Amino acid sequence: MPQAAFAQQFFLMVMIIGIFYFIVIVPQRKKDKAHQKMMSTLSKNDEVVTSAGIHGTVVNVKDKTVVLRVDDNVKIEMEKSCIAFIGKAQGTEPKQGA
Repeated sequence: MPQAAFAQQFFLMVMIIGIFYFIVIVPQRKKDKAHQKMMSTLSKNDEVVTSAGIHGTVVNVKDKTVVLRVDDNVKIEMEKSCIAFIGKAQGTEPKQGA
């Protein structure tokens, strides 16, 4: 009888891990892939919002960073991963992001 209880507990533990995987890990991977795709389409003159809430226009795109113009004569360089949303560039439709 103790082996049956062990098997039942083991099965329950596997089920909990499986449910956790499909509820937490799979959606996060989808979100990460969508964010990577959004970052690959980042281009000059895109209006963006950073994760810190800073609104700006892309001036230059580098390998890991992006230069944003946030006001006249004010430019800041940020990591690409800090871009939360890409708005619309002048004369185009908004791009969907993470």
